[in-house]
Amino acid sequence: MAVTSGRAVRSERPLSPHLQIYSPLINMVMSILHRMTGAALYAGSLLLAWWLIAAATGPDAYNYFLSWCDTWLGKLVLLGYTWVLMHHMMGGIRHFIWDSGIGYGLGTVDLLSWGSLAASLTLTAIVWIAVAMGAV
Repeated sequence: MAVTSGRAVRSERPLSPHLQIYSPLINMVMSILHRMTGAALYAGSLLLAWWLIAAATGPDAYNYFLSWCDTWLGKLVLLGYTWVLMHHMMGGIRHFIWDSGIGYGLGTVDLLSWGSLAASLTLTAIVWIAVAMGAV
């Protein structure tokens, strides 16, 4: 409320709805996650740079990097980085489809949103299973 000459005057403009009013739709959640995974990729790039610098520095530095990756925390970070990379890639494909001018129907938006989440989890599992089996 604004105060004019000692009186409170109520604004006549409508208030914008807040996030507490909306129920979270899958496309809203995926949009927020896409932005968060994009930001997380910056931190993952530091991890990638550490790996490359350690490989270029010599066997001692590389073995230290590998010993860090072999801890439970290292594996958790690598698992998270794998999912972040896959999820952001799937979100990018979803946006590429929308940029081509298709997929704007409500059912298709939901399908693409749920599909990108399922695909990112599936691809992350495939990568980690392949690594565990020694295929990579």
